[in-house]
Amino acid sequence: MEGSNGLLIEQALRFAFKANNNQAEYEALIAGMLLAKEIGARSLLAKSDSLLVTSQVTGEYQAKDLQMATYLGYVQILKDSFVVFELVHIPREQNARADLLAKLASSGEGGR
Repeated sequence: MEGSNGLLIEQALRFAFKANNNQAEYEALIAGMLLAKEIGARSLLAKSDSLLVTSQVTGEYQAKDLQMATYLGYVQILKDSFVVFELVHIPREQNARADLLAKLASSGEGGR
């Protein structure tokens, strides 16, 4: 998370449950939204390398799977916490920072 003042907060998530890539993307999005809400952000530009998640949140795709629909519903509720919310798709190869955090979380390295 990067604030308008240049402050950068990075966090890697490790799940205590099995999650596919899209579930992990939703979990990361929700964690970021909750953190932004907690620090009082009014505008949020979120980036995801999951085209499915991004397209579901923007309304281009429907969430047909029950688990994805549940995640989408929670994101829709959290969106109301912000005056401005935008989610954009960024291919992973264009986001080296997120790729590094994903590798760190899956390697078992780092704090909890």
